[in-house]
Amino acid sequence: MTKKIAVLTGAGISTSAGIPDFRGPDGVWTKHPEQMSVYDIDAFLHDQEEREYSWRWQKESPVWNARPGAAHAALVRLEQAGMLTLLATQNFDALHEKAGNTADVIVNLHGTIGTSHCMRCHARYDTADIMAALDETPDPHCRRRLPYRNDMPCGGIIKTDVVYFGEMLPDGAMETSIERVREADEFWVIGSTLEVFPAASLAPVAADAGVPITIMNMGRTQYDRLATRLIHDDIAVALPQLVDETIAAAQ
Repeated sequence: MTKKIAVLTGAGISTSAGIPDFRGPDGVWTKHPEQMSVYDIDAFLHDQEEREYSWRWQKESPVWNARPGAAHAALVRLEQAGMLTLLATQNFDALHEKAGNTADVIVNLHGTIGTSHCMRCHARYDTADIMAALDETPDPHCRRRLPYRNDMPCGGIIKTDVVYFGEMLPDGAMETSIERVREADEFWVIGSTLEVFPAASLAPVAADAGVPITIMNMGRTQYDRLATRLIHDDIAVALPQLVDETIAAAQ
């Protein structure tokens, strides 16, 4: 029977692809705390200048411009081998989608920058289309025509599907993650400090279910004591090696 592996990824897998983290010693928000306002939902909704700053900041940030790295590609191979049952990520950079992992396994715990929506009528948008027109439309609003309003445009505020400060996590994200972790044969934590909740609670969920835990992170985490395997090597090297070994052992 094919081994089922549930994975949680954090900032460490993205820093390996060139995205600086937000909260670490050299993190973006550590050095520039004022930039946290780009993801403040109240400021975004009520201040056009803040909205325009948020959109511009996101377009120019490494989060939007980064490309997947070797670690992301490794998780695509794990899914293609039929072994990856959950890819829960704390990152909203959409790099797992860009690498080739599918919606069947990805759970974006903190949302994703890859898609956007109208906050009035909930119409869906590809963020790339909005970014391409941002110079002409710095404060994007919904263009969807509404029949019940004489075919007038909706005009609602558009925001990315990133979970902003003050918003709830996506519906069902944690419930799905918990269920798949409990059903897994192994649980891997890749590049997460396991400090941000509720995502960090997946480690004790796995431990309570008797699922062996691998923690791959450059620094220590509060749940290292629960791990059956600790890996402190470079994620860009160590994760592809772990995936290749796991696939080979199953053949």
